[in-house]
Amino acid sequence: MSNKLKILVVEDEEAISNFIATTLKANDYNVIMARTGKEALSMIPSHCPDVILLDLGLPDIDGIDILQQIREWSNIPVIVVSARTEEADKVKALDMGADDYIAKPFGTSELLARIRTALRHVAKGGSGNAVGDVFTLRGLTINFDKRQITVDGKDVHLTQIEFKIVSLLAKSAGRVLTYDYIITELWGPYAIKDNQILRVNMANIRRKLEKNPAQPQYIFTEVGVGYRMAEE
Repeated sequence: MSNKLKILVVEDEEAISNFIATTLKANDYNVIMARTGKEALSMIPSHCPDVILLDLGLPDIDGIDILQQIREWSNIPVIVVSARTEEADKVKALDMGADDYIAKPFGTSELLARIRTALRHVAKGGSGNAVGDVFTLRGLTINFDKRQITVDGKDVHLTQIEFKIVSLLAKSAGRVLTYDYIITELWGPYAIKDNQILRVNMANIRRKLEKNPAQPQYIFTEVGVGYRMAEE
């Protein structure tokens, strides 16, 4: 019995699907392929893939609808691989539960790195670089239980909301969290989706955490989409 990790590639363009499959097989992944949404939805329960690479522009079912159906019953990592490059499409896919979003065309190194990140999240239960109640990254240490943050051994004093923002990002390190997702998680589902308050808090956080706020090493901005905490 093979112990190779299994990846389902949902892509209707033969040249692209063959390219992805060749790349993955060369890196010791087991690959299964679906050309339509209906085929993909029937294969997922029976094949139990470790990661799904999902194109949005399928001939029968829109990829967003497929993603929504998957998330109704499964937390399998889903990486959207799409020619749709509009920020609105990225935001919608991430808000619907996609673990990552890669725009076509893409390089093999990027694809493999995104897959490794998704698999690490599964292995660690979605806790990024957190071990128990502690997250560490390049001199940054976050103790979730004690609500304590240090940078290079020095205490950093954050407000309550600043600490919640940093903790939320740290627990999903490597993943992009959209503005709306962060606002909903922190202020509730009925909060006004105003990114300005989030930007003000982020500016304060970077001033306190980063050596050079203009060139952050911990929290990155995905312009028009949201924020991402780095990981080792």
